[in-house]
Amino acid sequence: MRGEESLAEALEGHLAEWSRRTGITVEVWALPDADVRPPVAKGVLAVLADALDNVERHSEATTVSVAVTAGPSGLRMTVSDHGKGARPPLTGRGIARMRAAFAGLGGSLSVSSVPGEGTTVSGVVPRAR
Repeated sequence: MRGEESLAEALEGHLAEWSRRTGITVEVWALPDADVRPPVAKGVLAVLADALDNVERHSEATTVSVAVTAGPSGLRMTVSDHGKGARPPLTGRGIARMRAAFAGLGGSLSVSSVPGEGTTVSGVVPRAR
C-alpha cells in the first residue's frame, strides 16, 4: 500500500495488474468500504498475492473470484478459482505462509479444493478490541 491508499484501492490496483499480466479474469465480488488497520491490510495483501500466485501456477483457471469485506466483527477474505482443483491434503510453503500470516493477525485461514471444480482460500481476522 502506498501513502493514503485504502485497502480497497490497493486491492483494485493489485488485482487489475495481476489480471493484465496473467490473462486470468478477476471477478471482484466485494471490497472493504471500512478502514482496515495497516498490519491487517498488509497481511491481506500478502496472502492475496500468495493465493493468486497459486492460481497462476497450479489451477489452470481462466477466472478467479475475490471478496474482501470489513465490518464490526472483522475482516473476511475469499479467493476462489474455477480451475482444476486438487486432492487433499493441501500442503506447501505457500499455504503454510498464508495460514501463518492470518494466524499472526489473530485470525485463521482455510483452503478447500474439489478436483475438477477449483480451490477456495478463505480467511478471517477478527476486529481488535
